Amino acid sequence: MRIGTWNLAGRWSDARAEFLTSLECDLLLLTEVHHETRLPGMRGRTTYGLMAPDRFWAGVFSTGAQIGYPDPHPAAAMAVVDGVTCCSSVLPWRSCGTGHPWVGERHADKTAQAVAPIARLRSPVIWGGDWNHALEGTDHVGSREGRGHIFAVLDALGLQVPTADLDAHRGERSVDHIAFPKDWVVVSADQVPAVEGSKRLSDHDAYVVELEA
Repeated sequence: MRIGTWNLAGRWSDARAEFLTSLECDLLLLTEVHHETRLPGMRGRTTYGLMAPDRFWAGVFSTGAQIGYPDPHPAAAMAVVDGVTCCSSVLPWRSCGTGHPWVGERHADKTAQAVAPIARLRSPVIWGGDWNHALEGTDHVGSREGRGHIFAVLDALGLQVPTADLDAHRGERSVDHIAFPKDWVVVSADQVPAVEGSKRLSDHDAYVVELEA
């Protein structure tokens, strides 16, 4: 099974469609999803609410049949795919402000509120997206206390995160992640540069994990 995650930065084009298709994923946990995003051979559902005009917070796209469920959080999309709960989230970043959908004054409090519904999901769970936190080293976007709230959910659900030690394109650790049960075997975990020639397709690279469930 191949799982990918990518922040589309709210844009869509033939080049972005070709890039996502080239990842050859069975499941895609996408964030900042343009409303025209369509992928041949994949079913998809997005958050009900918009992050910006023409841009959904997140989406779950799969080759397998999926059953859509209510968003566990306004910035998270959820579907059950072949009996597995799949969730794609955008988590708060330091400068996200205090407006909807974030709750709390401090960044760590907003993160705690955003991840709390994830901890209540029914196992097995695949969870990913733009978490806006590096899980190793210096965190330039999130916070150390926010990272602690994410780790608490990962522990509660028994999830591993093979993207934790992968880099972002600027050299720091990735803030885009894929998590799944600890007893699933990781075959490979890769950072895939989101480029077309010399042009970047997003300010985030994509990440793909191949595994045996």
